[in-house]
Amino acid sequence: MPDSWTLLGNGSVTLNNLDAAAKQLLHEGADKSVWLLLGDVGSGKTTLVKKLVKEIGVTSLVTSPTFSIVNEYSKTNGGIVYHFDMYRLKNEVEALDLGFEEYLSSGNLCLIEWPEKVSSILPKEYFEVRIDNHNSVSRDIYFRNHE
Repeated sequence: MPDSWTLLGNGSVTLNNLDAAAKQLLHEGADKSVWLLLGDVGSGKTTLVKKLVKEIGVTSLVTSPTFSIVNEYSKTNGGIVYHFDMYRLKNEVEALDLGFEEYLSSGNLCLIEWPEKVSSILPKEYFEVRIDNHNSVSRDIYFRNHE
C-alpha cells in the first residue's frame, strides 16, 4: 500500500475480530460523513458495512444495495445511514438521476461501495477504506482521510 494509507490494527482482520475493526474505523473516520469502500468483488465490503451500521445503532436487516443502488437504514437515535453500491451504474449521470449529490450533502453517513464509478462527483473530503484479501478468511484493511 502507498504510504498515505494506514493499516488497521495489526492487520489480518477476520470475522472474529471484525467488530473491533469496525469500532476502530468509526473512531478514525468520525469526522467524515462520506466513506468510500474499496475492494475486489467478495472482499467483504458489505460485511464490513453490516458491522459499521450495527455499531452505530442500526437494528434493521442490512443487505447489499446492488440492485436498488441505495439502501436507507434508520438508527435507533433517529439518524439515517445511506448505503450505496455503484457497481451496476453505467455512468455518473445515473447517480445524479438518483439524487446522489443530495444524499452526499445531507450530512448523514454515506457508505459507498464501488466509488470509482462516481469519482468525479464525490466531495473533496471523505474517509476511504480499502479491503485487501489475504486469503479466504482474513483481510488487510487500510484507511485514510481526504481533506
